[in-house]
Amino acid sequence: MTLPAGIDPTVPPSGDGCVECEEAGGWWFHLRRCAQCGHVGCCDSSPAQHATAHAGATGHPFVQSYEPGESWFWNYETDEMYESGPDLAPPLSHPEGQPSPGPAGRVPRDWTSALR
Repeated sequence: MTLPAGIDPTVPPSGDGCVECEEAGGWWFHLRRCAQCGHVGCCDSSPAQHATAHAGATGHPFVQSYEPGESWFWNYETDEMYESGPDLAPPLSHPEGQPSPGPAGRVPRDWTSALR
Protein backbone atom coordinates (compact mmCIF):
# COMPACT_ATOMS: atom_id res chain seq x y z
CA MET A 1 0.00 0.00 0.00
CA THR A 2 1.38 3.37 -1.00
CA LEU A 3 0.63 6.12 1.48
CA PRO A 4 -0.11 9.66 0.33
CA ALA A 5 2.62 12.24 0.80
CA GLY A 6 2.25 13.77 4.25
CA ILE A 7 1.61 10.60 6.25
CA ASP A 8 4.41 8.83 8.10
CA PRO A 9 2.99 5.95 10.16
CA THR A 10 6.28 5.39 12.01
CA VAL A 11 6.42 8.74 13.83
CA PRO A 12 5.00 8.76 17.39
CA PRO A 13 2.95 11.68 18.70
CA SER A 14 4.78 14.56 20.37
CA GLY A 15 3.01 14.06 23.71
CA ASP A 16 -0.30 13.91 25.55
CA GLY A 17 -1.37 17.50 24.88
CA CYS A 18 -1.00 20.47 22.58
CA VAL A 19 2.69 21.33 22.37
CA GLU A 20 2.20 25.11 22.27
CA CYS A 21 -0.61 25.21 24.87
CA GLU A 22 1.55 23.18 27.25
CA GLU A 23 4.45 25.62 26.77
CA ALA A 24 2.21 28.67 27.27
CA GLY A 25 0.05 27.29 30.09
CA GLY A 26 -3.02 27.32 27.86
CA TRP A 27 -5.86 24.88 27.35
CA TRP A 28 -7.63 23.11 24.50
CA PHE A 29 -11.02 21.73 23.54
CA HIS A 30 -9.89 18.75 21.42
CA LEU A 31 -6.55 17.55 20.08
CA ARG A 32 -5.26 16.79 16.57
CA ARG A 33 -2.10 14.89 15.63
CA CYS A 34 0.00 15.70 12.56
CA ALA A 35 0.20 12.53 10.48
CA GLN A 36 3.59 13.53 9.10
CA CYS A 37 5.68 14.59 12.12
CA GLY A 38 3.53 13.66 15.14
CA HIS A 39 3.00 17.24 16.39
CA VAL A 40 -0.01 17.36 18.72
CA GLY A 41 -1.95 20.61 18.47
CA CYS A 42 -5.32 21.93 19.55
CA CYS A 43 -8.36 21.92 17.25
CA ASP A 44 -10.02 24.84 15.49
CA SER A 45 -12.65 25.10 18.24
CA SER A 46 -9.86 25.72 20.77
CA PRO A 47 -8.82 29.30 21.53
CA ALA A 48 -5.37 29.03 19.91
CA GLN A 49 -5.99 26.63 16.96
CA HIS A 50 -2.42 25.31 17.01
CA ALA A 51 -3.02 22.25 14.78
CA THR A 52 -4.09 24.42 11.84
CA ALA A 53 -1.25 26.87 12.53
CA HIS A 54 1.21 23.95 12.44
CA ALA A 55 -0.18 22.75 9.11
CA GLY A 56 0.11 26.25 7.66
CA ALA A 57 3.65 26.78 8.90
CA THR A 58 4.98 23.38 7.84
CA GLY A 59 2.86 22.41 4.86
CA HIS A 60 2.03 19.11 6.54
CA PRO A 61 -1.37 18.31 5.02
CA PHE A 62 -2.94 15.63 7.23
CA VAL A 63 -4.04 15.49 10.85
CA GLN A 64 -5.77 12.70 12.68
CA SER A 65 -8.06 13.17 15.65
CA TYR A 66 -6.14 12.56 18.87
CA GLU A 67 -9.30 11.92 20.86
CA PRO A 68 -10.05 8.47 22.33
CA GLY A 69 -12.29 6.40 20.07
CA GLU A 70 -11.84 8.64 17.00
CA SER A 71 -9.77 7.65 13.96
CA TRP A 72 -10.73 10.19 11.26
CA PHE A 73 -8.23 12.23 9.24
CA TRP A 74 -8.48 15.77 7.84
CA ASN A 75 -6.65 16.97 4.75
CA TYR A 76 -5.89 20.70 5.00
CA GLU A 77 -4.93 20.93 1.31
CA THR A 78 -8.30 19.68 0.04
CA ASP A 79 -10.54 20.39 3.06
CA GLU A 80 -11.62 16.75 3.04
CA MET A 81 -12.37 14.45 5.94
CA TYR A 82 -11.64 10.72 5.80
CA GLU A 83 -13.45 8.38 8.19
CA SER A 84 -10.27 6.31 8.59
CA GLY A 85 -6.77 5.92 7.24
CA PRO A 86 -3.52 4.12 7.90
CA ASP A 87 -2.61 3.09 11.42
CA LEU A 88 -0.19 5.57 12.96
CA ALA A 89 2.40 4.80 15.63
CA PRO A 90 0.92 4.49 19.12
CA PRO A 91 -0.48 5.96 21.21
CA LEU A 92 -3.48 6.76 19.05
CA SER A 93 -5.02 9.30 21.46
CA HIS A 94 -4.33 11.30 24.55
CA PRO A 95 -4.78 9.28 27.77
CA GLU A 96 -8.42 8.34 28.33
CA GLY A 97 -8.32 9.85 31.81
CA GLN A 98 -7.31 13.26 30.44
CA PRO A 99 -10.43 15.41 30.18
CA SER A 100 -11.71 17.27 27.14
CA PRO A 101 -11.46 20.15 27.34
CA GLY A 102 -8.11 19.88 29.02
CA PRO A 103 -5.79 19.73 30.65
CA ALA A 104 -7.30 19.38 34.10
CA GLY A 105 -6.74 22.45 36.21
CA ARG A 106 -6.22 24.91 33.33
CA VAL A 107 -9.66 25.05 31.72
CA PRO A 108 -11.54 28.22 32.71
CA ARG A 109 -15.01 27.90 34.22
CA ASP A 110 -16.53 29.82 31.33
CA TRP A 111 -14.70 27.74 28.69
CA THR A 112 -17.79 27.44 26.47
CA SER A 113 -17.67 31.18 25.78
CA ALA A 114 -14.16 30.76 24.31
CA LEU A 115 -15.12 28.11 21.73
CA ARG A 116 -14.88 29.18 18.11
